[in-house]
Amino acid sequence: MGAAAILPGAALEAFGSRSAGIGGAQHLAIVAIAALVAAIASAGLTRAGVRRRDGRTVLLGTAFSTMTAMLAVHGLATPGVLFGPNGVVAVAGGTSLPAGAAVLALTALPGLRSTRSMAPLLALQAALAVAVLVLGAAGLLWPDLVPAVPASGSPEAKVLMLVGVTLFGLLTNRALRTFALTRRPSDLVVAVGCAWLALASVATLTSVPGTLGFYLGHALELAGVVLLVVPAALDLRRGGASRPLVGDLTAAELVASEEAYLGARVRALMVRLGEHDGSTEGHSRRVALLAVRVGEALGLPAATLRHLAVGGLLHDIGKLAVPRAILRKPNKLTDAEYAEVKRHPEAGERLLRELGGFPAEVHRLVGEHHERLDGAGYPAALGGGQLEIGPRILAVCDVYDALVSDRVYRQAWTPERALGLLRTEAGSAFDGACVESLATVLGHAAPASAPARAPLSAPGPATA
Repeated sequence: MGAAAILPGAALEAFGSRSAGIGGAQHLAIVAIAALVAAIASAGLTRAGVRRRDGRTVLLGTAFSTMTAMLAVHGLATPGVLFGPNGVVAVAGGTSLPAGAAVLALTALPGLRSTRSMAPLLALQAALAVAVLVLGAAGLLWPDLVPAVPASGSPEAKVLMLVGVTLFGLLTNRALRTFALTRRPSDLVVAVGCAWLALASVATLTSVPGTLGFYLGHALELAGVVLLVVPAALDLRRGGASRPLVGDLTAAELVASEEAYLGARVRALMVRLGEHDGSTEGHSRRVALLAVRVGEALGLPAATLRHLAVGGLLHDIGKLAVPRAILRKPNKLTDAEYAEVKRHPEAGERLLRELGGFPAEVHRLVGEHHERLDGAGYPAALGGGQLEIGPRILAVCDVYDALVSDRVYRQAWTPERALGLLRTEAGSAFDGACVESLATVLGHAAPASAPARAPLSAPGPATA
């Protein structure tokens, strides 16, 4: 991201003031291509949003339709091609990016998540596009009506530039947060596109027309729109909104759609686990979902939440090495059988090392989810000071789901009874903060008068 922002910015600074030697016809062609790309994106997003009754996707289409109208007016107003000198070219060119960014930023509004009425959003889209086109036509027919503002480098232009850079900066941050969860290259591409559009705002509003900086701004504008459109189209093809632009992806959704967001290898391992023992696969999914929700409640960063999602899904993958007869035995296990089961964390970590490509954090989650703060766990009898927050969360969620699930050798416990056990052993076996966060996620938060829990980082038996 640093390179994506710095290199074009450096080129703008170094060469921006040089004369480009590009005429009005070429300017019209560049802007027309950008407008066409934005128009195609708008049509596709709007159609998909209406079909799925997704207000956020329709509003994405509105952002691109607004940019389309402004770019079209800006291109047609190029002096010396279709019309003479006019102020419309400056107004439309200067406001197209900030206006589009403002509409894009609105897609994160929570109310759009649940809206089912498409008519108001479609009316807004049409009204904005028509208003831009009508005002642009009026300005071209009666040039004296529109002053040539914002002039390059003027106070008005600097205000618009600040608005555009701020809005695209927020969109870049939104896309990067999504990328931290998904690690999908397409989400990083969106972040780069937003950064380039921010630079385009700087270039087009501060460079003198006819210079390399002015046309570099237009090139960045075209490239930025493309980098936003292509990933959005791919997301729509998969059946969802453009998550890096909408920005409301949760870690829980990673677990629910592990093939889309966590990769085919995780999906393949889960299929193998389901074929080996369906109850273990179901347990792994529930534990992963609980773990990422607890992580979100604790305010953990996106990268840690992704590790929890992958580690939660794969924490029992070592049971592929445990005979199916032992896993499905309806009676109490013998000491030898139980010893076989207890080897599954090491077997799982070994499998991940053989496959390669999984981060160290996921290895720890798989290998340490049966460790306890007091050192009474397995396989390595690690103590509280040696356990990071991920294994602590996973241990709590793993035990809870095991207790509230029916097993061949016992009936499921009630949630209250399972949480009671975890609370009793908080500070000795389990991290108290993780236990209480799980209780909050489940709607069983402790009363306000309950003793305060100790920090997550407190080591050893005193951890609460």
